[in-house]
Amino acid sequence: MADAVTVLLPDALVRLFPGTPRQVAVGAGTVAEAIAALDRRWPGMGDRLCDSTPAIRRHLKIFVDGERAQLQTALPPGCEMLVMTAVSGG
Repeated sequence: MADAVTVLLPDALVRLFPGTPRQVAVGAGTVAEAIAALDRRWPGMGDRLCDSTPAIRRHLKIFVDGERAQLQTALPPGCEMLVMTAVSGG
């Protein structure tokens, strides 16, 4: 198993999966593996985070230790992966 990383989830996503904490530890070596781990715990969450291409959904941003990330981005042991909903306005 890959080293544990901390994933911080947005309120909008947590509300869709009752009982899901905003902060969860998963074993993963990449962002894609972290999303797969979340989907195993809460089936359907992966579809909320990724589209069918697969890519991170357009309305979401993922950051690893403060840096913008993609699915293939490596997750160093003990890092923090932040999932954010996009902010728009005018």
